[in-house]
Amino acid sequence: MVKEIERAGIPVVHVCTVTPISMTVGANRIVPAIAIPHPLGNPKLDAKEEYELRMNIVKKALKALSTEVEGQTIFE
Repeated sequence: MVKEIERAGIPVVHVCTVTPISMTVGANRIVPAIAIPHPLGNPKLDAKEEYELRMNIVKKALKALSTEVEGQTIFE
């Protein structure tokens, strides 16, 4: 699905916990997530820390969306 959306000219960011799978499916912009059961958070953190963690992931994804890439790129 990611490749087809990109082919239509719409940039896509794949936020995932297992980046090799994203590479296999052909995602061009990959942002690593936290963990399989909690990809965009960490329930062990307090509310403020978890908010900051989530905000950082979203900011990385937005930066990835606005970055021209040639081929697959992982945004650490």
